[in-house]
Amino acid sequence: MWSDCNSRLKPLELLTSMSHIQEQDPNSPRLGLLAIFVALFIIAIDITAFSPAIPAIEREMGMDITTSQWVINGYGLVFGVLVVTGGRIADIFGRRRAFITGAGIFLAFSLMGGLALNVPMLLAARAFMGVGAALMWPSILGMAYSLMPEERAGETGGLIMAVCGLANTLGPVMGGLLADMFSWRWIFFINLPVAFAAALMCWKFVPRDVPFDPDERIDYLGVITLTASLLSFLLALNYASGVGFMHPLVIGLLVGFLVFSAVFIYIESHQREVALIPEDVIKNKRFSAAGAVTLFTSITFFSVILYLPQYLTNVRGFTTMQSGLTLVPLMIAFAVFSFIAGKLYQKTGGKILVCVGILAMSLGMFYISRLSDGREYIFGLIILGAGLGLFNPSTTTMVIAVVDPSRASLASAIIYMLKITGGAVGLGVNAAIVGFAPDITTGISRAFEVNACFAFVGFVIAFLFMSAPTVTERERGSSE
Repeated sequence: MWSDCNSRLKPLELLTSMSHIQEQDPNSPRLGLLAIFVALFIIAIDITAFSPAIPAIEREMGMDITTSQWVINGYGLVFGVLVVTGGRIADIFGRRRAFITGAGIFLAFSLMGGLALNVPMLLAARAFMGVGAALMWPSILGMAYSLMPEERAGETGGLIMAVCGLANTLGPVMGGLLADMFSWRWIFFINLPVAFAAALMCWKFVPRDVPFDPDERIDYLGVITLTASLLSFLLALNYASGVGFMHPLVIGLLVGFLVFSAVFIYIESHQREVALIPEDVIKNKRFSAAGAVTLFTSITFFSVILYLPQYLTNVRGFTTMQSGLTLVPLMIAFAVFSFIAGKLYQKTGGKILVCVGILAMSLGMFYISRLSDGREYIFGLIILGAGLGLFNPSTTTMVIAVVDPSRASLASAIIYMLKITGGAVGLGVNAAIVGFAPDITTGISRAFEVNACFAFVGFVIAFLFMSAPTVTERERGSSE
């Protein structure tokens, strides 16, 4: 996915977490890595590939714009909520087993999505694809590092970023091409041979690993109540655009959101080490600041890849392929400035890059919100992409640096969860704004303006509360 592609993971931590590996054929690591990177590609591409095809799905399925956002949102919400749990499942049952199980789920529900006869069937398929992706993603990272020698761990991280960058860039183009030439259903069908080949190659060429922590427990109640809380809130926004906020159904859903949120907070306060966000992590003020900033800025990417193609296709008359190509400048700027951020981090420090990145994201959203008959939005996409590229890797690096070394992988996974779930909630807010607007152009413009304001709030929080660890803390972390 776009956000985790820029994580600065601790390679040694991932390597040492792997248990004893069986002897293997000299060519197995290469073929195993190929399988892993193929799976990584289809997971990363599966959000951006659908963005230009949403108008075509709306026409065939008879969906309105507030419902169609669930094609992306359903996948993202489930994936985001479950990704930390997916990592714990991999620790309990083994990464290879979790990966193959996830690939099987992803494959089965890709087939269901491609054959969907109605809207509920389509949206259910996308949600369960998120379950498969949440099982595969943490396993992919661990297996990739385990198959490479320790001295080449940095190269492995670079390959992971390259594959994600390629997927992000090609996703809108491939999705638009398939939708124009064949049907949007082929975006699902193309997953079938790829996921099957990746699972088969992983089973054959990736050595079976002994579970890292078979006695670890999973916070099932926390996952259920968090999912129910967010789903209630998003459904309330979805229905409110049609019947108003005072409708009994909407009020009931909002009450459900508050109740489930309260239950989730109560459960997490008593789960301690098993909690989705352990107590020692959430009490870390600098980590909490980074999490708040992530929540306020995460909507910028998701809103653009969903709503700009809607505007270009439904208002400007672009083909699906043309609207997909429009997103390429965003992806290229994102990739280029992610690389630049990595080079600048040691020189400037993370806070400067984070703050400049958020300001660029806010400015880019404001620029794109000025929808016009020209192509000025391309400049806004480049600014937004540059901001995302500066912000994402720098934030992840800072987060890993401010927590205890034993919490580094968990902290990066939690930030990733906040990015995806924050984007999902933001899309729900955007859908309500668009739904209440007199026309689609006005609605999308207002939504982008609100997103720019959200990003600016994130900038204020980052400027006031985010900070890198002190020299003493870094020395203590390295000694541990």
